[in-house]
Amino acid sequence: MPDLSGVSKAVENPEKAANFLAEHGPDMLARAGQIVLIVVIAFVLRFLLHRMIDRICNVRGENKVPLLLRPLRERAPDALGPLLSERRAQRAKTIGSVLKSVTSLLVLGTAAVTVLGQLGIQMAPILASVGVVGVAVGFGAQNLVKDFLSGMFMLMEDQYGVGDIVDLGEAVGTVEAVGLRVTTLRDLSGTVWYVRNGEILRVGNFSQGYAVAVVDLPIAHSTNVAQAAELAGETANRAIQQAPLSADVLAEVEVLGVERVTSEAVTLRLTVKVRPGRQWAVQRALRAQVKAAFDDAGFEAPFALGRGNL
Repeated sequence: MPDLSGVSKAVENPEKAANFLAEHGPDMLARAGQIVLIVVIAFVLRFLLHRMIDRICNVRGENKVPLLLRPLRERAPDALGPLLSERRAQRAKTIGSVLKSVTSLLVLGTAAVTVLGQLGIQMAPILASVGVVGVAVGFGAQNLVKDFLSGMFMLMEDQYGVGDIVDLGEAVGTVEAVGLRVTTLRDLSGTVWYVRNGEILRVGNFSQGYAVAVVDLPIAHSTNVAQAAELAGETANRAIQQAPLSADVLAEVEVLGVERVTSEAVTLRLTVKVRPGRQWAVQRALRAQVKAAFDDAGFEAPFALGRGNL
């Protein structure tokens, strides 16, 4: 590397300047050309890598899976319908943004170190200072790092996504957005909850695989339990064979029998396997159908005996 301290002296003396340029000019031009080439290669490589990441993250077609997600496990239920494509797109976009950041850091960081080396700057003290600063920032941003890592693992494992109905402990609702730091969901009352990923210790997902509609039917103590259970099973099985319940139900109704006995009523329970997220609608429809069948059969309603004695 030429001694640049003599440049000022050489400028004052044209003869020395000519000698300086004749001696060190080719070397300086070569190094400048190498630096420009390094910078150009770095930006071109970064552009190509980002373009490749965009290609593997794009969702092509309504039911297509992005190339980035194909090696990863997907737990999304088909019942999400149009939301399935949105869920995949957001998941791929979030993971893709992380990959872009990592590639930019590696490519531009390597280029910067190489350029500084061409300029004759010692990198050991700079790297040591960066390491100390990195440790200090790491201690000060532990929660941010925790949120980021939790969000990354959650996306990789596809624990939940857009359109899923989840229980995150303090918040229960439909997931509207998934990020690396925060998950956004809306509960039944319309409240939007922003939950930090690092604070999520458990996830209950109501939208994976299948769900079970549980229907509890209170009857009076004077009612014949066997007849009530038989009528409830027959009525429920007829109901699930007709639209719109037939599109949501995956198996026949199972009558479990007496669930509990209290001083007010005897509770019968029946269950049926349904599509994810449809258990509440099926439960409401079956309660209405069985209630009407009980009324037609003349079964006494619970609490009637108690009211008569008041």
